[in-house]
Amino acid sequence: MEKSIPQEKSSPIVVGLDIGTTKICAIVGRRSKNGKIEVLGIGKAESAGVTRGMVSNIDKTVQGINVAVDVAGSQSNVEIRIVNVGIAGQHIKSLQHRGLITRRDLNTEIGRKDIDKLIEDMYNLVMPPGEEIIHVLPQEFTVDNEPGIKDPIGMSGVRLEANFHIISGQVTAIKNIVKCVTKAQLESQELILEPLASSEAVLSDEEKEAGVVLVDIGGGTTDVAIFHEGIIRHTAVIPFGGNSITEDIREGCSVMRNIAEQLKVRFGSALADENKENEIVCVPGLRGREPKEISVKNLAYIIQARIEEIIEHVYYEIKSSGYEKKLIAGIVITGGGAQLKHLSQLVEYVTGLDCRTGYPNEHLAKNETLPKGIYEELQSPTFATGIGLLIKGIQRMEYDTLTSVQPEVKVQKAKYTDERRFGLLGKILETGKKFIKDDIKDEDFLK
Repeated sequence: MEKSIPQEKSSPIVVGLDIGTTKICAIVGRRSKNGKIEVLGIGKAESAGVTRGMVSNIDKTVQGINVAVDVAGSQSNVEIRIVNVGIAGQHIKSLQHRGLITRRDLNTEIGRKDIDKLIEDMYNLVMPPGEEIIHVLPQEFTVDNEPGIKDPIGMSGVRLEANFHIISGQVTAIKNIVKCVTKAQLESQELILEPLASSEAVLSDEEKEAGVVLVDIGGGTTDVAIFHEGIIRHTAVIPFGGNSITEDIREGCSVMRNIAEQLKVRFGSALADENKENEIVCVPGLRGREPKEISVKNLAYIIQARIEEIIEHVYYEIKSSGYEKKLIAGIVITGGGAQLKHLSQLVEYVTGLDCRTGYPNEHLAKNETLPKGIYEELQSPTFATGIGLLIKGIQRMEYDTLTSVQPEVKVQKAKYTDERRFGLLGKILETGKKFIKDDIKDEDFLK
C-alpha cells in the first residue's frame, strides 16, 4: 500500500545479533506503524565457539555468525552490514559512581549536551588494568542540591550532578566479540549487555517502576538485572546455565550429552516431588548394548539440585543489591532455561518472591510474510535477548534521529566534495592566508 511507504522511510531496519553459548541468532526488524516491533527475518546457527558467554574459538564463532546472518538476510531480503551485538560472561562487573559538572552559561536551560558531557566524563574513569567500560547508565540527577530528579532537561541550574550505574568487562573478551563480528564482514553499531536487552523484551514499565528482578537463564550463563523506580540498580552474570544442568544429567545418569539434553527438555522438572515414583524413561544404549532405564523422579532430583544452586546465586545478588525488600513485582525468569517445568514454583519457594515467566510477545507485531511457525517460535523466552537487542538498536537509531546525531555510516573514504573544499578555502581566505592547491585553478579564486 502507498500509505506504508513513508512509514518504511521513518523506520530504519535494525539487526540484533545474540552470540550465545548454545545458539547464535540474528534478528532483522523495524518499528511498525502501531509502535510494536516487526520482525522481518531470523537466522539461527549452532554456537560451537562460545563457552559461558565468552568466545573460546574465533573461527567456529565466525562460521556460526555467517550462517545466522545469511539466513536472516535472505529471509528479510536485506543486506546485513551493521549489527547490535550482545555481551555477557562472568567477567561483567557493575559499580555505582557519582559525577558532576558546573555549567557556565546560566541563561540557558539544562539540555541533552549537558547530560552527554556528564556521561562522557564517566567513560574517562580509571578502571583496573584489563577492564573497559561498556555502559554508563544515569540514575537520579541532582540540580543545585535538589536531589531525586529523573529528567533535568529544561530546568535551570548551575551545578548538575548524577548517580551512574557503570557496567564494565574484560578488554580481551570485548575485543574477541568485536573480532568475530569484524571477521564475519560486519560492523558492530553497539555492544549491549544481554540482561539489559532481555529486560527491554520481557519487562513492562510498571514492573520496572514497582521493583523487579530479571533472571535470564541461558545456556552458559544466568544474567541478573534489578530495577526499581524505573531505574536499573544492579547487574550480574552468574557462570551457570542450562548447559550445567545437561552436564549434571550426563554424569548422573551415565548417558551421552545429546541424550542428556533431550531428557532435560522433554522430561525435565525443577521439582522432584511433582513427579511419580514409577515413571520411567527408556533411552537407547550404545552400539550392541541394552537400553537404559532412567527414573523421571531421579532425573528431577539432579535438575533440582543445580537449579537451586543457580537460584541461590541469584538470591545472593538480590540481597547484596540492597533492594530485597523493595521488589513488589518479584522475579521474572526468561531465556531458554525458563521453559523448565515447575521452575517458577521453585524460585518462589527459595526466594519468597513472586515469579512469572517472561515472554517477548507483547512487543511483537505479527508479520504475515514470515514463514509459517516462525512468529510463534519468536514468542519463546529463548529469543528474549535477540529481540531485546533489536529493540535496543531501534531505540538507539530513534534517539540519534531525535537529537540530530546521525549514526556514523561506514563507507569508503571519498575525496573532498566541492562544498567541503571551498568551505575550508573560505576559512583560510578569511585569515588572510594564501591557499594553493593543485586541483583549484586561479579562476576559482576570482569567482
